[in-house]
Amino acid sequence: MTERPRALFAMTAENVPLVFPPEVLARLRAVVDIDPAVVAEDLTDPRLADVLARTEILVTGWGCPRLDAAVLDAAPKLRAVLHSAGSVKGFATPEVWRRGIAVSSAAEANALPVAEYTLAMILLAGKDVFVRRERMRTERAYPGWGIVPGLGNHGRRVGVIGASRIGRKVIELLRPFDLAVTLTDPYVDEAGALELGVPLAELDDLLRTSEIVTVHAPETPETRHLIGRRELALMPDGAVLINTARGSLVDTDALVEELRTGRLSAILDVTDPEPLPADSPLHDLPNAFVTPHLAGSQGNELARLGLAVVGEAERVAAGETVVHQVAFAALAHGA
Repeated sequence: MTERPRALFAMTAENVPLVFPPEVLARLRAVVDIDPAVVAEDLTDPRLADVLARTEILVTGWGCPRLDAAVLDAAPKLRAVLHSAGSVKGFATPEVWRRGIAVSSAAEANALPVAEYTLAMILLAGKDVFVRRERMRTERAYPGWGIVPGLGNHGRRVGVIGASRIGRKVIELLRPFDLAVTLTDPYVDEAGALELGVPLAELDDLLRTSEIVTVHAPETPETRHLIGRRELALMPDGAVLINTARGSLVDTDALVEELRTGRLSAILDVTDPEPLPADSPLHDLPNAFVTPHLAGSQGNELARLGLAVVGEAERVAAGETVVHQVAFAALAHGA
């Protein structure tokens, strides 16, 4: 029998049983030699020196310590970093790629629940559910069965900002619905948009013509306040802005100003700052629906991240290339 490669958990210890529940952990331990009781929250801890020296695979996750040259020197056999979450940007240094260590991320698995959340919010926004629910709650009046002009999802124009993993997944999930979807992304050309099955537009044009705008661009210096005062002013009356990406992509002050006029509505799973201060106007504005950053993997969805790592571990153990490989060049775009 081929010896299983030695692996080590490098993440916040309390997250291990959440991402790797018993059935997922059993599958992982079938392909790698890993002790769930040994979790490295600090890879410079001298008590872990012997284990780290023999480690071939690091199973990382939220709370992973920084992988710098000193840590990598202490792990001469390391050949793969399998991340059970999204971005590796916060802990993986360029030295990891310089040493030829494979890096994999479960970002694809984490994209699905965010896309599902976005899909739900788009369909509910098309019915103006959130604003009308607030009106019923405050006025204590039932409007009756009359037809409401302007409501519904038949042909509603939806603008997707960013062909990220999540943006692409949202486009995919929207296909069965009778919606007119448009994409904007500076890194996608007409051929790429055609492949996704949606028309391409410049950001300004997308904002002018979309009734619902959903943000899925990465967080970079260039995308900070991508949606600011000028961009919000381009959106038509009654439009809805959805942000499940990062709070910094939207200028919060400008958004609050616009929402106070009642002209637009917003659905925000992320904010800037985050967490949202208790005195933020967004808590009280009837046309702002704010959730506490829960669109990503939660509860039983976390096991999907662990399963993504199991699949990659099976490939590494078999001498194959990881499927969800993170290229160093992708870090510049938020990977």
